[in-house]
Amino acid sequence: MSIFAGKDTKVLVQGITGTQASFHIRRSLDYGTKVVAGVTPGKGGSEHLGVPVFNTVKEAVNETGANASVMFVPAKHVISAVKEGVAAELDLMVCIADNVPTKDMLEVKSILKGTKTRLIGPNTPGLITPGEARLGIFPENIHTPGHIGIVSRSSTLTYEAVLETTRAKAGQSTVIGLGDDMIIGMDFVDTLKAFHEDKETHAIIMIGQMGGLFEEEGAAFYRQLSVKKPVIGFVAGNTISGGHKMGYIGDLMTHGDIKVQDKVKAMRDAGIIVVDNINDIHKELLKVTSEC
Repeated sequence: MSIFAGKDTKVLVQGITGTQASFHIRRSLDYGTKVVAGVTPGKGGSEHLGVPVFNTVKEAVNETGANASVMFVPAKHVISAVKEGVAAELDLMVCIADNVPTKDMLEVKSILKGTKTRLIGPNTPGLITPGEARLGIFPENIHTPGHIGIVSRSSTLTYEAVLETTRAKAGQSTVIGLGDDMIIGMDFVDTLKAFHEDKETHAIIMIGQMGGLFEEEGAAFYRQLSVKKPVIGFVAGNTISGGHKMGYIGDLMTHGDIKVQDKVKAMRDAGIIVVDNINDIHKELLKVTSEC
């Protein structure tokens, strides 16, 4: 099984005719992802990569039944793209663009509130359910189907976590990059909850990094669970001391005193297995999977 997107997900692509979109959507199609529509204003009625193109998201959803989108749109157009997706009642949206202005993301969060639409990103490699669906820019060749869920705030370290599951001779159920921007859509709480509800996910890898309070909030959620799946965690930047302003919105709340050690402590206190070196994840995986 999978969380948020899988073999039955019907994907539309906002900005499908762009260069980057064309490159990655071709790979997603080759991977077997059900890309059923593209949206580029002014190009409705045409085809691109064999996919029908529409002028609006609403038209694409009405004609194809699409329920998820990947946004290959510039940062300045993210608000309007999200508005379209929410109005069309999409289940999931993936935002690839980076450096979306903070004020824009505050508006996006307000638009999403109380709706059924979930947002991954911005500044994310997206989501991949191995062997089923690729929504984003993940290097699909490193993934294999399995029972380990992966969620990460660091795009690059997401790939490292995938390689660690390979070293442990395990595959992935779903892999999600939450995004590296200051304000993001889904967080650790959303994904940990979904992985715990997925019967085919037996263990979870959680990759954090400096800045913000995402890891602490995820740990607090995990702590209160009555039935817990094993979670292996790693927080990047454990060699850097506090007092550094890293540019994350969470710094406003912590006055720049971001300490990885505090995140690690919160995770360990919640019962998460935290490794000090990402290359040790596979060792802990071997232990927990033998017990599952």
